[in-house]
Amino acid sequence: LILVLALLVVITSLAAPAMANFIRGRALDSEARRLFALMHAGQSRAVSEGMPMVLWVDEKNGAYGLEAETTGKNGKNANDSDPKAETLTVDSTLQIAVLNTGLSMPTTFNNLPAIRFLADGSVDENSPQTLQLTDTAGFSRWLIEGRNRMGYEISNTKQ
Repeated sequence: LILVLALLVVITSLAAPAMANFIRGRALDSEARRLFALMHAGQSRAVSEGMPMVLWVDEKNGAYGLEAETTGKNGKNANDSDPKAETLTVDSTLQIAVLNTGLSMPTTFNNLPAIRFLADGSVDENSPQTLQLTDTAGFSRWLIEGRNRMGYEISNTKQ
């Protein structure tokens, strides 16, 4: 009985670090897929409703969301609230970053970096090309704009 218990302790001590890495990787992949799904929903809404949708990212508070782009005074009309707007929070073990490489006038929404989906389903040319999700161990997933500007894809590398 003692020998069996000793073997279980050895096996558990070998398997625990691998399981921790697996669970951490699952949180990163799950968040990347959730963000990707929200992007797809925004693109679909832009096409079906015939108006631009904005996916904003709040890097400091670890949140992102999707809203219809409304116009009015200062680009936002208080009477035009979006009943289908969504706000999501990034997992507490992850950080989100917007990489605006080479953009002279990046798209913003309420002073936050944003991806703008146009009514034809394409991505606005001033939208960020890359979003990065990073976990506490330094592992990252990137959501990179496609070459044809028709959406984003998840990548394990920044290229």
